[in-house]
Amino acid sequence: MSTDSSELQPLRHRPARHASPVPAAPPPVPHNSNWRAVRARSWTGPHRDLRLLRRACRRQRRVAAFVALGYFAVFLTLTVAYPSVMTAPAVGGLPTGLCLALVQLPVTWLAVLFYEFTARRHVDPLARRVRHQTPHPSDERAEP
Repeated sequence: MSTDSSELQPLRHRPARHASPVPAAPPPVPHNSNWRAVRARSWTGPHRDLRLLRRACRRQRRVAAFVALGYFAVFLTLTVAYPSVMTAPAVGGLPTGLCLALVQLPVTWLAVLFYEFTARRHVDPLARRVRHQTPHPSDERAEP
């Protein structure tokens, strides 16, 4: 059995060149080039909005998950670390642990409301912009 994996990966086609198993070396970077201009160019272009949309969705999911799961983790930590605090009477004679458990549902609702609010404010406008920039598949068909 051979360990050569070159048969598994087809050669990349480069226009106006013959395919070569050895990748071409990147062009040398001149020493007097402005690295900030190169960095700025990498974030412009047709895929910039998609990157922004992905980043906004990721941030939104993380914040909502950390709020809901963070409160639950604090509740569990208090239950394990300080059981005497959780069994102490609180509002209306209920134990503190039960009050904190009941507050968990509104905290989850707030996380969902925050998710919806940020989606409408930040993510939906980006999604609309991306949708308007991409051509619809039915527009590309040629009519007979």
